[in-house]
Amino acid sequence: MSFLTLDLNLLRVFDAVMTEQNLTRAASRLAMTQPAVSNALRRLREALGDELLIRTAHGVKPTPRAESLWPAVRRALSELEEAILPEQNFDIATAQSTFRMAMADATAALWLPALVRSIEREAPGLTIRMVPLTTREPRPMLLRGDIDLAVGFFPGVTAQLSSVGTSVSPIRHEQLYSGRYVCVMRKNHPLAREDLTLDSYCSANHLLVSFSGRANGLVDEALAKLGRERRILLTVNQFFTAGRVVATSDLITVLPRHLIASTGITGALITKDLPFPMPNVHVDMLWHERDTRSPAHKWLRGHLSGTTRETFVRTAQAA
Repeated sequence: MSFLTLDLNLLRVFDAVMTEQNLTRAASRLAMTQPAVSNALRRLREALGDELLIRTAHGVKPTPRAESLWPAVRRALSELEEAILPEQNFDIATAQSTFRMAMADATAALWLPALVRSIEREAPGLTIRMVPLTTREPRPMLLRGDIDLAVGFFPGVTAQLSSVGTSVSPIRHEQLYSGRYVCVMRKNHPLAREDLTLDSYCSANHLLVSFSGRANGLVDEALAKLGRERRILLTVNQFFTAGRVVATSDLITVLPRHLIASTGITGALITKDLPFPMPNVHVDMLWHERDTRSPAHKWLRGHLSGTTRETFVRTAQAA
Protein backbone atom coordinates (compact mmCIF):
# COMPACT_ATOMS: atom_id res chain seq x y z
CA MET A 1 0.00 0.00 0.00
CA SER A 2 1.29 3.44 -0.96
CA PHE A 3 0.30 6.48 1.08
CA LEU A 4 -0.14 8.39 -2.20
CA THR A 5 -2.95 6.06 -3.22
CA LEU A 6 -4.68 5.97 0.19
CA ASP A 7 -8.11 7.59 0.26
CA LEU A 8 -7.77 10.00 3.18
CA ASN A 9 -11.56 10.03 3.64
CA LEU A 10 -11.15 6.55 5.09
CA LEU A 11 -9.19 8.07 7.96
CA ARG A 12 -12.14 10.35 8.78
CA VAL A 13 -14.34 7.29 9.03
CA PHE A 14 -11.75 5.49 11.14
CA ASP A 15 -11.52 8.47 13.50
CA ALA A 16 -15.30 8.68 13.89
CA VAL A 17 -15.64 4.96 14.64
CA MET A 18 -12.78 5.09 17.15
CA THR A 19 -14.39 8.11 18.80
CA GLU A 20 -17.88 6.62 18.99
CA GLN A 21 -16.85 2.97 19.34
CA ASN A 22 -20.07 2.15 17.53
CA LEU A 23 -20.78 1.97 13.78
CA THR A 24 -24.31 3.36 14.00
CA ARG A 25 -23.30 6.43 16.01
CA ALA A 26 -20.27 6.97 13.76
CA ALA A 27 -22.49 6.85 10.69
CA SER A 28 -24.81 9.45 12.24
CA ARG A 29 -21.84 11.65 13.13
CA LEU A 30 -20.56 11.49 9.54
CA ALA A 31 -24.02 11.80 7.93
CA MET A 32 -23.41 8.46 6.21
CA THR A 33 -25.26 5.17 6.12
CA GLN A 34 -23.98 2.34 8.27
CA PRO A 35 -23.23 0.14 5.19
CA ALA A 36 -21.14 3.00 3.79
CA VAL A 37 -19.17 3.19 7.05
CA SER A 38 -18.68 -0.58 7.03
CA ASN A 39 -17.48 -0.46 3.42
CA ALA A 40 -15.01 2.33 4.23
CA LEU A 41 -13.61 0.31 7.12
CA ARG A 42 -13.27 -2.73 4.85
CA ARG A 43 -11.26 -0.68 2.36
CA LEU A 44 -9.03 0.70 5.12
CA ARG A 45 -8.47 -2.81 6.50
CA GLU A 46 -7.40 -4.00 3.08
CA ALA A 47 -5.09 -1.01 2.61
CA LEU A 48 -3.40 -1.38 6.00
CA GLY A 49 -3.48 -5.17 6.25
CA ASP A 50 -5.06 -5.17 9.72
CA GLU A 51 -8.52 -5.93 11.08
CA LEU A 52 -8.44 -2.58 12.95
CA LEU A 53 -11.87 -2.87 14.60
CA ILE A 54 -13.52 -6.05 15.84
CA ARG A 55 -17.27 -6.17 16.39
CA THR A 56 -18.47 -6.90 19.94
CA ALA A 57 -21.90 -7.14 21.58
CA HIS A 58 -21.66 -3.47 22.59
CA GLY A 59 -19.93 -1.92 19.59
CA VAL A 60 -16.41 -2.36 18.26
CA LYS A 61 -13.07 -3.07 19.91
CA PRO A 62 -9.86 -1.67 18.39
CA THR A 63 -6.89 -3.89 17.63
CA PRO A 64 -3.42 -2.92 18.91
CA ARG A 65 -2.63 -1.48 15.45
CA ALA A 66 -5.75 0.69 15.58
CA GLU A 67 -4.87 1.90 19.08
CA SER A 68 -1.37 2.91 17.98
CA LEU A 69 -2.65 4.56 14.77
CA TRP A 70 -5.53 6.61 16.20
CA PRO A 71 -3.55 9.30 18.10
CA ALA A 72 -1.69 10.30 14.93
CA VAL A 73 -4.89 10.31 12.87
CA ARG A 74 -6.77 12.32 15.53
CA ARG A 75 -3.96 14.85 15.82
CA ALA A 76 -3.61 15.29 12.06
CA LEU A 77 -7.35 15.71 11.48
CA SER A 78 -7.61 18.23 14.33
CA GLU A 79 -4.76 20.30 12.91
CA LEU A 80 -6.33 20.24 9.44
CA GLU A 81 -9.70 21.24 10.83
CA GLU A 82 -8.21 24.21 12.69
CA ALA A 83 -6.22 25.29 9.61
CA ILE A 84 -9.05 25.01 7.08
CA LEU A 85 -12.16 26.12 8.96
CA PRO A 86 -12.60 29.85 9.61
CA GLU A 87 -12.24 30.97 13.21
CA GLN A 88 -15.56 30.74 14.97
CA ASN A 89 -16.86 33.90 16.60
CA PHE A 90 -18.40 32.14 19.55
CA ASP A 91 -20.41 34.26 21.97
CA ILE A 92 -21.60 32.50 25.10
CA ALA A 93 -24.15 35.28 25.64
CA THR A 94 -26.08 34.20 22.53
CA ALA A 95 -25.29 30.46 22.50
CA GLN A 96 -28.22 28.05 22.47
CA SER A 97 -27.26 24.65 23.89
CA THR A 98 -28.67 21.94 26.14
CA PHE A 99 -26.41 19.83 28.31
CA ARG A 100 -27.29 16.60 30.12
CA MET A 101 -25.23 16.11 33.23
CA ALA A 102 -24.96 13.28 35.77
CA MET A 103 -23.80 13.79 39.34
CA ALA A 104 -24.71 12.76 42.87
CA ASP A 105 -27.31 14.74 44.80
CA ALA A 106 -24.75 16.27 47.16
CA THR A 107 -22.43 17.38 44.36
CA ALA A 108 -25.37 18.90 42.50
CA ALA A 109 -26.54 20.72 45.62
CA LEU A 110 -23.13 22.34 46.02
CA TRP A 111 -22.45 23.18 42.40
CA LEU A 112 -25.76 23.94 40.68
CA PRO A 113 -26.55 27.22 42.49
CA ALA A 114 -23.31 28.78 41.21
CA LEU A 115 -23.90 27.35 37.73
CA VAL A 116 -27.42 28.78 37.57
CA ARG A 117 -26.15 32.22 38.59
CA SER A 118 -23.48 32.05 35.88
CA ILE A 119 -26.01 30.99 33.24
CA GLU A 120 -28.39 33.78 34.20
CA ARG A 121 -25.56 36.32 34.07
CA GLU A 122 -23.45 35.09 31.14
CA ALA A 123 -25.22 32.40 29.11
CA PRO A 124 -29.03 32.79 29.19
CA GLY A 125 -29.43 30.43 26.21
CA LEU A 126 -27.95 27.40 27.96
CA THR A 127 -30.21 24.70 29.42
CA ILE A 128 -29.15 22.03 31.90
CA ARG A 129 -30.86 18.64 32.24
CA MET A 130 -29.78 16.64 35.29
CA VAL A 131 -29.62 12.84 35.01
CA PRO A 132 -29.42 10.59 38.10
CA LEU A 133 -25.96 9.19 38.76
CA THR A 134 -26.51 5.58 39.81
CA THR A 135 -23.06 4.15 39.08
CA ARG A 136 -19.34 4.73 39.50
CA GLU A 137 -18.95 3.77 35.83
CA PRO A 138 -20.49 6.54 33.68
CA ARG A 139 -18.53 5.76 30.51
CA PRO A 140 -21.33 3.78 28.82
CA MET A 141 -23.67 6.77 29.30
CA LEU A 142 -21.09 9.07 27.70
CA LEU A 143 -20.38 6.67 24.85
CA ARG A 144 -24.11 6.31 24.07
CA GLY A 145 -24.57 10.07 24.20
CA ASP A 146 -27.05 9.80 27.08
CA ILE A 147 -25.13 12.51 28.94
CA ASP A 148 -22.64 15.22 28.00
CA LEU A 149 -20.76 15.39 31.29
CA ALA A 150 -20.37 13.32 34.46
CA VAL A 151 -19.07 14.74 37.73
CA GLY A 152 -18.18 12.65 40.75
CA PHE A 153 -15.83 10.13 42.33
CA PHE A 154 -14.90 7.49 39.75
CA PRO A 155 -11.70 5.89 41.11
CA GLY A 156 -11.68 2.82 38.89
CA VAL A 157 -12.45 4.79 35.74
CA THR A 158 -9.89 7.54 36.25
CA ALA A 159 -7.19 5.06 37.21
CA GLN A 160 -7.77 3.12 34.01
CA LEU A 161 -7.94 6.24 31.85
CA SER A 162 -4.71 7.55 33.35
CA SER A 163 -2.94 4.27 32.67
CA VAL A 164 -3.99 3.97 29.02
CA GLY A 165 -3.91 7.69 28.18
CA THR A 166 -5.94 9.22 25.36
CA SER A 167 -4.72 6.81 22.68
CA VAL A 168 -7.30 4.10 23.42
CA SER A 169 -10.36 5.64 25.05
CA PRO A 170 -12.47 8.50 23.68
CA ILE A 171 -13.37 9.49 27.26
CA ARG A 172 -11.54 12.51 28.65
CA HIS A 173 -11.25 13.47 32.31
CA GLU A 174 -10.03 16.26 34.58
CA GLN A 175 -9.69 16.29 38.34
CA LEU A 176 -11.57 19.17 39.96
CA TYR A 177 -10.91 18.67 43.64
CA SER A 178 -9.22 16.29 46.07
CA GLY A 179 -10.52 15.90 49.62
CA ARG A 180 -10.68 13.36 52.40
CA TYR A 181 -13.15 11.04 54.05
CA VAL A 182 -14.32 11.60 57.64
CA CYS A 183 -16.59 9.73 60.03
CA VAL A 184 -19.92 11.50 60.58
CA MET A 185 -22.33 11.06 63.51
CA ARG A 186 -24.92 13.03 65.47
CA LYS A 187 -23.65 15.50 68.04
CA ASN A 188 -24.89 13.49 71.03
CA HIS A 189 -23.77 10.10 69.74
CA PRO A 190 -22.15 7.90 72.43
CA LEU A 191 -18.92 7.93 70.40
CA ALA A 192 -18.91 11.73 70.16
CA ARG A 193 -17.46 12.09 73.66
CA GLU A 194 -14.44 9.83 73.17
CA ASP A 195 -11.60 9.21 70.78
CA LEU A 196 -12.69 7.08 67.83
CA THR A 197 -10.68 3.86 67.85
CA LEU A 198 -10.69 1.05 65.36
CA ASP A 199 -12.50 -1.18 67.86
CA SER A 200 -15.21 1.36 68.66
CA TYR A 201 -15.63 2.16 64.98
CA CYS A 202 -16.11 -1.48 64.00
CA SER A 203 -18.48 -2.11 66.95
CA ALA A 204 -20.91 0.63 65.84
CA ASN A 205 -23.82 0.24 63.41
CA HIS A 206 -23.13 1.85 60.05
CA LEU A 207 -24.87 3.57 57.17
CA LEU A 208 -23.37 3.24 53.69
CA VAL A 209 -24.04 5.56 50.76
CA SER A 210 -24.16 3.22 47.77
CA PHE A 211 -25.44 4.32 44.35
CA SER A 212 -25.90 0.72 43.26
CA GLY A 213 -27.21 -0.66 46.55
CA ARG A 214 -24.14 -2.88 46.89
CA ALA A 215 -23.54 -3.41 50.62
CA ASN A 216 -19.81 -2.74 50.68
CA GLY A 217 -17.50 0.01 49.58
CA LEU A 218 -14.04 1.53 49.84
CA VAL A 219 -14.22 1.62 53.64
CA ASP A 220 -14.90 -2.10 53.76
CA GLU A 221 -11.97 -2.74 51.45
CA ALA A 222 -9.72 -0.71 53.76
CA LEU A 223 -10.99 -2.60 56.83
CA ALA A 224 -10.50 -5.97 55.11
CA LYS A 225 -6.81 -5.16 54.67
CA LEU A 226 -6.65 -4.85 58.47
CA GLY A 227 -8.57 -8.08 58.98
CA ARG A 228 -11.61 -6.16 60.28
CA GLU A 229 -15.19 -5.63 59.19
CA ARG A 230 -18.18 -3.51 60.15
CA ARG A 231 -21.92 -4.03 60.45
CA ILE A 232 -23.79 -2.08 57.74
CA LEU A 233 -27.35 -1.72 58.98
CA LEU A 234 -28.57 0.53 56.19
CA THR A 235 -27.60 1.52 52.65
CA VAL A 236 -29.01 4.62 50.94
CA ASN A 237 -28.29 6.16 47.55
CA GLN A 238 -28.29 9.85 48.52
CA PHE A 239 -25.91 11.86 50.69
CA PHE A 240 -28.76 14.11 51.82
CA THR A 241 -30.67 11.09 53.13
CA ALA A 242 -27.53 9.79 54.84
CA GLY A 243 -27.12 13.00 56.80
CA ARG A 244 -30.76 13.04 57.91
CA VAL A 245 -30.70 9.43 59.10
CA VAL A 246 -27.41 9.77 60.95
CA ALA A 247 -28.60 12.97 62.67
CA THR A 248 -31.56 11.14 64.22
CA SER A 249 -30.05 7.72 65.04
CA ASP A 250 -26.98 6.01 66.45
CA LEU A 251 -25.78 5.01 63.00
CA ILE A 252 -22.47 6.44 61.86
CA THR A 253 -21.33 6.94 58.28
CA VAL A 254 -18.31 7.97 56.22
CA LEU A 255 -18.66 10.93 53.88
CA PRO A 256 -16.34 13.11 51.83
CA ARG A 257 -15.76 16.14 54.06
CA HIS A 258 -16.72 18.61 51.33
CA LEU A 259 -20.17 17.01 50.92
CA ILE A 260 -21.32 17.30 54.53
CA ALA A 261 -22.66 20.80 53.92
CA SER A 262 -25.09 19.40 51.34
CA THR A 263 -27.07 17.72 54.15
CA GLY A 264 -28.24 21.14 55.29
CA ILE A 265 -27.87 20.09 58.94
CA THR A 266 -24.18 20.48 59.69
CA GLY A 267 -25.09 21.92 63.07
CA ALA A 268 -26.57 18.57 64.12
CA LEU A 269 -23.53 16.54 63.06
CA ILE A 270 -19.91 16.17 64.08
CA THR A 271 -16.97 14.68 62.26
CA LYS A 272 -14.10 12.56 63.49
CA ASP A 273 -10.95 11.41 61.78
CA LEU A 274 -11.09 7.80 60.71
CA PRO A 275 -8.95 5.42 62.83
CA PHE A 276 -7.50 3.76 59.71
CA PRO A 277 -5.96 5.04 56.46
CA MET A 278 -8.19 5.87 53.50
CA PRO A 279 -7.22 7.22 50.08
CA ASN A 280 -8.31 10.73 49.20
CA VAL A 281 -11.62 11.22 47.44
CA HIS A 282 -11.30 12.92 44.07
CA VAL A 283 -13.99 14.87 42.27
CA ASP A 284 -13.51 14.39 38.52
CA MET A 285 -15.39 15.43 35.43
CA LEU A 286 -15.65 13.06 32.49
CA TRP A 287 -16.72 13.88 28.94
CA HIS A 288 -16.52 12.45 25.45
CA GLU A 289 -13.87 13.39 22.90
CA ARG A 290 -16.63 14.45 20.50
CA ASP A 291 -17.36 17.45 22.76
CA THR A 292 -13.78 18.50 23.48
CA ARG A 293 -13.70 21.37 20.98
CA SER A 294 -17.32 22.48 21.37
CA PRO A 295 -17.16 26.14 22.53
CA ALA A 296 -20.24 25.85 24.76
CA HIS A 297 -18.99 22.59 26.25
CA LYS A 298 -15.59 24.21 26.88
CA TRP A 299 -17.34 27.06 28.69
CA LEU A 300 -19.16 24.56 30.88
CA ARG A 301 -15.95 22.66 31.69
CA GLY A 302 -14.19 25.91 32.44
CA HIS A 303 -16.92 26.82 34.90
CA LEU A 304 -16.47 23.46 36.59
CA SER A 305 -12.71 23.88 36.79
CA GLY A 306 -13.02 27.24 38.52
CA THR A 307 -16.25 27.69 40.42
CA THR A 308 -16.67 24.10 41.57
CA ARG A 309 -13.17 23.87 42.99
CA GLU A 310 -13.72 27.11 44.92
CA THR A 311 -17.10 25.88 46.15
CA PHE A 312 -15.76 22.54 47.38
CA VAL A 313 -12.84 24.16 49.18
CA ARG A 314 -15.14 26.67 50.90
CA THR A 315 -17.68 24.06 52.01
CA ALA A 316 -14.98 21.64 53.18
CA GLN A 317 -13.45 24.35 55.37
CA ALA A 318 -16.86 25.22 56.81
CA ALA A 319 -17.81 21.59 57.60
